[in-house]
Amino acid sequence: MQWLQQLYSEDGLRTLVGDMGLIVLVIIVFSETGLLAGFFLPGDSLLVTAGILTVSTPEHPAILDFSTTLVTLTLAAVIGNEVGRWLGNRMAIAIRQRPDGWLFRQKHLAAAETYYTEKGALSLVLARFIPVLRTFVPFVAGMGKMPSIRFTVWNITGAILWVPTLLAVGHFIGTTPLAQELPKVILVVIGISLLPLIIGVVRNLLKNPRA
Repeated sequence: MQWLQQLYSEDGLRTLVGDMGLIVLVIIVFSETGLLAGFFLPGDSLLVTAGILTVSTPEHPAILDFSTTLVTLTLAAVIGNEVGRWLGNRMAIAIRQRPDGWLFRQKHLAAAETYYTEKGALSLVLARFIPVLRTFVPFVAGMGKMPSIRFTVWNITGAILWVPTLLAVGHFIGTTPLAQELPKVILVVIGISLLPLIIGVVRNLLKNPRA
């Protein structure tokens, strides 16, 4: 799992990008947003680090172009979510053809369909900034039969807000002394991104301790 450790360090990411180019970042962003198995991949910290790699310093020349990286990774995020929705849609079709099981129940599928048909659009935007949720929300939206046009509009909106924002943060950090403290910066980014998820879990526990 050495390659996974490389994703969480500037030197490791420099090595991966140096060997494989921008394609390695595209694969990671696509996998985290489009494939359920990619939930463990770094999204926020990866984008911040990628932004740092667009800055030239005396120690390290820039190995990524900011504009090219922004456009490419935004497209990867959009396409990833569309694939996640498609997979969820296909899963819903399979579930409707079988009786209730321990993992999926018809009533849960009906609830998801009601939620994503009536509202749910904002969740696509907010989930972009929360690890794990950005992997599973498009899948659940697909299971809930969220209208494809509505999904695509909010999918693009979320990607446009997520990728450029974190790349810009990384680019700014790359011009400051904070670039020399990247491991700490990554920990802060991960902590901030997990905060909404932790708050949500705590609120649910306080409302329903038995659950």
